[in-house]
Amino acid sequence: MSRWIEDWDPEDTRFWEARGRKIARRNLALSILSEHIGFSVWSMWSVLVLFMSPEIGLPFTAGEKFLLVVVPTLVGAVLRLPYSSAVARFGGRNWTVFATTVLLVPTAGAAYFVQRPGTPLWVFLLIGALAGVGGGNFASSMTNITAFFPQRHQGWALGLNAGGGNLGVAVVQLLGLLVIATAGDTHPSYVAGIYLPLIVAAALLAALRMDNIAVVRDGGSGAQREALGSRHTWWISLLYVGTFGSFIGYGFAFGLVLQTQFGSTPLEAASYTFLGPLLGSLARPVGGRAADRWGGARVTCWTFVAMAAGTGVLLIASAQGSFGLFVGGFTVLFVLTGVGNGSTYKMIPAVFADQAGRAVTGGRDAAAAFARSRRLSGAVIGIAGAVGALGGVAVNLVFRAAYGSAGGSGTPAFVCFLAFYAVCVAVTWAVYLRPGRPSASGGPVPVRPGVTRV
Repeated sequence: MSRWIEDWDPEDTRFWEARGRKIARRNLALSILSEHIGFSVWSMWSVLVLFMSPEIGLPFTAGEKFLLVVVPTLVGAVLRLPYSSAVARFGGRNWTVFATTVLLVPTAGAAYFVQRPGTPLWVFLLIGALAGVGGGNFASSMTNITAFFPQRHQGWALGLNAGGGNLGVAVVQLLGLLVIATAGDTHPSYVAGIYLPLIVAAALLAALRMDNIAVVRDGGSGAQREALGSRHTWWISLLYVGTFGSFIGYGFAFGLVLQTQFGSTPLEAASYTFLGPLLGSLARPVGGRAADRWGGARVTCWTFVAMAAGTGVLLIASAQGSFGLFVGGFTVLFVLTGVGNGSTYKMIPAVFADQAGRAVTGGRDAAAAFARSRRLSGAVIGIAGAVGALGGVAVNLVFRAAYGSAGGSGTPAFVCFLAFYAVCVAVTWAVYLRPGRPSASGGPVPVRPGVTRV
């Protein structure tokens, strides 16, 4: 039975303390669970490709394996827009139940076919494409949770929600390590099979304990069309390509990079691949909390500066053939992407809340202005999430080009990433930090107490 809450107003302090906080936290916890499993299914192929070898009848090349991790990344990115608008049409609870249940299809397919010698590449590409539905879960989950929390808590709430979901990348890779360490590197079906009962349990919990809220009902495609006309949508999407695109791209490719550049065995690669995504996921709420305090743009800008420096370390490690420095540099990069993910997403509600505040100052109705702000924030979260995930596709394509030939090196890829991070630093400073910059409404940014930090 569909359950809708019609009188949701988290900005009302009395409502929030008396009733809203408990409901919001319950929905957040279950949203994290569903998104976490979605991320695990989405990134499962970053683990399964480590098992693929002539020993189990799947003798794919490095280029074919990179293609297998590109496909789910691409499909997950494309699905984020319709998944985001689906919350407004069907309700957060209802859509979470569906989005979780549908994960059974690619998971069961992977568990069956990955253990069958001689299975052609196109079958795995199809199953990998179906696994992209797990990437779509992020957009619907984040859009839903944005509406549950007051703006003053959204950095932390969105950071927890996204960080808990991002942990799915690390967990599935850790699970792959455990399977290799205990059962050997010829049983990839165990990795997928473990998730089947977890998916069923998460869908049932969402059906029983989550809620729909009417405040998002009027969003949908109309809010997305309006958001597409805002320049902030595209600036923030570009920044999210640098943060989340790096996180998911590196998460999918790291094990293959270690195998290709350093000749690591599946066990050796799996021993290191989970650590970066784990720390990066844990760092995401830290980035959201830091953005709540110091402003999302400031934290994001300094994060990109540090990411550029970290990429420089990778160039040095590649030139010296230093495995330890390479793994250490990559791990630091993962942490920084997590911080940047949290701070960049905090910028979305902050920018549109600032616009609403300016509209109220100009005489517009406060309730209508802030309701519009929430709808636009939800729409931009979906758009930025989709564009950012496409950054993961680009990362893997760049790696595939760099390592595709015999004796290929990762150096050209890291030079490309370094240049892009420099562009992100310049954009963040010019659009959101430069003194005297134009505001969202077109005039100079006034310094006023109480204005949301962007």
